[in-house]
Amino acid sequence: ARALTPQTAETDAIRFLVGTQSLRYDNQIHIIDFDDENNIINKNVLLHQVGEIWHISTSPADKGVLATCYNKTSDTKVMTCAAVWRMPKELESGSHESPDDSSSNTQTLELLCHLDNTAHGNMACVMWEPMGDGKKIISLADNNILFWDLQESSAKAVLSSSAALEGKGQLKFTSGRWSPHHNCTQIATANDTTVRGWDTRSMRQIYCIENAHGQLVRDLDFNPNKQYYLASCGDDCKVKFWDTRNVTEPVKTLEEHSHWVWNVRYNHSHDQLILTGSSDSRVILSNMVSISSEPFGHMVDDDELSDQEDQHQEEKIKEPLQDSVIATYEEHEDSVYAVEWSSADPWLFASLSYDGRLVINRVPRALKYHILL
Repeated sequence: ARALTPQTAETDAIRFLVGTQSLRYDNQIHIIDFDDENNIINKNVLLHQVGEIWHISTSPADKGVLATCYNKTSDTKVMTCAAVWRMPKELESGSHESPDDSSSNTQTLELLCHLDNTAHGNMACVMWEPMGDGKKIISLADNNILFWDLQESSAKAVLSSSAALEGKGQLKFTSGRWSPHHNCTQIATANDTTVRGWDTRSMRQIYCIENAHGQLVRDLDFNPNKQYYLASCGDDCKVKFWDTRNVTEPVKTLEEHSHWVWNVRYNHSHDQLILTGSSDSRVILSNMVSISSEPFGHMVDDDELSDQEDQHQEEKIKEPLQDSVIATYEEHEDSVYAVEWSSADPWLFASLSYDGRLVINRVPRALKYHILL
């Protein structure tokens, strides 16, 4: 398995979706519900009979709607296609109890529409407009950016605009992220060693970070609380943080992994917490506090301090806090292809390795209280 996503529209229950990659059996989407109080994982299985799942993403507005990118073999040629699906009504929200014997009642996904891309090449990923009503989608296919409008029932996708990468070399997108800032009018894409920013209104390039990494760029993520800040990771084992207004040098670089870094994710609430997953089989949680939206920690109210404390406090406040690796998780025995934060609980995250092992972890309690108090 390599496809993992939180159920973005579900903000009460802790829920992740995992897509499988099996050549022999029908592929499936596993709906994973984590019961935080009792530390129990419940699982429901949906059949995804069209092929191996390479990427999965969920609608920000509708709990029941998701998109997958999957492999389809036709006439000895393998194509990666994308489609939008709806899960059965009773599985949409994350509060239900899982039956003991889930094998007997495997259900199928309802196809809403194909993001018809045979003309544009292989789909790399599908992104939903972050703050939107779940009607706007961008997909990356080979060297094309495709902007789709989902009609009323989501049963039809209309291609409203597109752009293409031009130039020499291997022009294929590996991944992309839609920025939650600037009224959701910007996206960032990765192809080869380059990161580019695009304006979704004109479909024109607005910045370009050439040689952002020494080798292939695998993943990107925007800081949710601080506009212009973007993280990237790649096959040079590095994670880099950029200010997109000045792209000559990264603001910070992390070099903690010993193999390709597949995934980088900012915490949605506390943007100093950065999660990375790599094919060195490790998940690393870092505290990048110096470039976060609170680089000096929480400000203390003046009224609470006496004069002497006051002076001391002021000296302390001016010092930016130190960046550090908080924890390295080694529960996986295979390449970690995906890490994701829960949409419902900011202190909880999941990681997925190729052998199909899903691990759910919490931010260490001491750090959680340090951030909160």
